[in-house]
Amino acid sequence: MTILRKIALATFAAPLALGLAACNSEADDVGVEEGAQIAPIAAPEGTAWTEVVNVSEEGGYVLGNPDAPLKVVEYASHTCGACAQFSVQGGPPLQEEYVNSGRVSYELRNLVRDPIDLVISTMARCGEPAAFIPRADQAWASFNEVMGGAQSNGQALQQAMEMPEEQRYVAIAEAAGLFGFFQARGLPRDQAQTCLADVDNVKAIAERSAAQSNELGVNATPTFFLNGRKLDVNQWPGLEPILQRAGAR
Repeated sequence: MTILRKIALATFAAPLALGLAACNSEADDVGVEEGAQIAPIAAPEGTAWTEVVNVSEEGGYVLGNPDAPLKVVEYASHTCGACAQFSVQGGPPLQEEYVNSGRVSYELRNLVRDPIDLVISTMARCGEPAAFIPRADQAWASFNEVMGGAQSNGQALQQAMEMPEEQRYVAIAEAAGLFGFFQARGLPRDQAQTCLADVDNVKAIAERSAAQSNELGVNATPTFFLNGRKLDVNQWPGLEPILQRAGAR
């Protein structure tokens, strides 16, 4: 069974309330040693580090100084309330205070849980790399609206999931009301349809998610890594002290 078929058959039962518990199981516990204080690193003249975005070899989007001594990676799902919670509460201070200092980079990678998740991930990635993290954050900020819109049209959503691949993801976005949501946030409908109809691209997102999940043992969202170490935290109150202890203070 292909990864896209497995995702198409996944149960869509995302909670509508934001929760602090990670979606699925817990991350592994890996300690982070205390490091010397790291001095801020200036961005190129006339820019801010939060304006710098690069796509990693793993298909994630790296915000900030690509040579930052502290590299945070988050695996997240768009149908996970805990991921939305982190985006709303942790995203602003992480980006504004830590990424902007040049000491920390932040890479967001998709861990795809279900068809809605895959469609939102594809739409957030549609277009210029700099648009991805803002779009992802906007979707999480409207988590209840997005999930409620999808769940309110269950019959059409189920029919969409049974369509051929070249039609399926456009139909899911239509049934879930996602075209209007993203269009209001700067993604034209025709551009979004083109991205969703590109089955090879959609398949690549799903396959990267599955391969990295298996390779790194990522079975919870959000899951964070710092310089390659998986952390036993899933919200900002746990992550910030680790960054400070590692030298971002």
